Amino acid sequence: MSTPKSVIELAKKAGAKMVDVKFVDPIGTWQHFSCPIHELTEEVFAEGFGFDGSSIRGWKSVEAGDMLAMPDPATAFIDPFCAVPTLSLTCTIHETGTKEAYTRDPRGIAQRAERYLTSTGVAETVLFGPEAEFFIFDNVQYDTRSNESFYRVESEEGVWNTGRDEMPNLGYKIRHKEGYFPAPPMDAQQDLRTEMCLVMMDLGIPVERQHHEVATAGQAEIDFRFDTLVKAADAMMVYKYVVKNVARRHGKTACFMPKPLFGDNGNGMHTHMSLWRKGKPLFAGGEYAGLSKMALYYIGGLLKHARALCALCNPTTNSYKRLVPGYEAPVNLAYSRCNRSAAIRIPSYSNNPHAKRLEYRPPDPAANPYLAFAALLLAGLDGIINKIDPGEPLDKNIYELPPEELKHVPNVAGSLGEALDCLEADHEFLLKGDVFSTSFLDMWIASKRKEHDALRLRPHPYEFFLYYDV
Repeated sequence: MSTPKSVIELAKKAGAKMVDVKFVDPIGTWQHFSCPIHELTEEVFAEGFGFDGSSIRGWKSVEAGDMLAMPDPATAFIDPFCAVPTLSLTCTIHETGTKEAYTRDPRGIAQRAERYLTSTGVAETVLFGPEAEFFIFDNVQYDTRSNESFYRVESEEGVWNTGRDEMPNLGYKIRHKEGYFPAPPMDAQQDLRTEMCLVMMDLGIPVERQHHEVATAGQAEIDFRFDTLVKAADAMMVYKYVVKNVARRHGKTACFMPKPLFGDNGNGMHTHMSLWRKGKPLFAGGEYAGLSKMALYYIGGLLKHARALCALCNPTTNSYKRLVPGYEAPVNLAYSRCNRSAAIRIPSYSNNPHAKRLEYRPPDPAANPYLAFAALLLAGLDGIINKIDPGEPLDKNIYELPPEELKHVPNVAGSLGEALDCLEADHEFLLKGDVFSTSFLDMWIASKRKEHDALRLRPHPYEFFLYYDV
């Protein structure tokens, strides 16, 4: 177990000259500032690093911006991307004076979610296993002005480059929806993903596998072993940091946008969940697909609140370019064994009760993992506490259902605006245990509505193709 003393010893052993203080903002971006290593004392773990939070999106106003970053010794690592040896510490945010946890800090929200779980007596531990997908591009360009707008991404694997003069063009381009998963030379990024895995493992993330994903143009996935809520979210932040920086080291750019390409699959973050008490898996039982009654009620809570969950698990306008039929996206709110066309899948790789879990498939990697995981837990707990019946499973390929059957299957929200409307109407479950606050949700909805409106107000390039000659 890491302690302030052991962290300081780690820094000394590595010859660290600086300490990098990291924390996550509401959007899900790691923010940071650095101090000389002599500023890192055992006392600072209790007293915190002071900083100005008034410029952080959705946080303090300028006249009350003083905040404290409280480092967690369990998150310490030597940053592999700094030229000068640097110790990295992830922090939660507290108020100055009272030193109370700041209610808008995402990591603090996740910590309160874990405490609320314990207080209910339902379980002691929740485990999360996120599967984040991403693209590795060779180049990206974009701009938008009052008189023009464009984007362009490039990849040596992109199917659109079969005719490009590459001197020589070797022809190994992955066709749309055929990236899962041919061996090299079609897969041109095996070594790059392996390097990402090795760096993650050096930083304590237990990687399980890596592979190319379905789309063309370098779509990838690296899976790591499940962990408790806060630790899994911490690992997700390190994951994205490593992926982006290893890609940059090789002159490439990693993209976690849900839908950067038209006509191919987007990036999801399928999220596995299970509840435990005293080392016993609580989702294993004698019901459908080997689930317990508790697991079915948890599914009931997820399905009941799924459209509101979209506002936190699919928090961008781009998210809803992915959540459309035809691209393996879980648009339909149903549950099923093995079925990847349903929003909730019960994996069946093993009959071991310890492997019994739920996979919630709508989230994407644009989500802040602390907020998304906390919200998913609260929705599931609401289902357990109120014994919400999930209805009958749907053991069919939902993409191939006839219209008369499909119309009875509810869908996820169709846009960010619709998701925010759903969150406004259905958020009481998020306030349980003071996990989320009304203040945070009001800020979130107002901020995200500005994003929704910003896109809604701008002409789209494809509209010129459709309407210029009207």
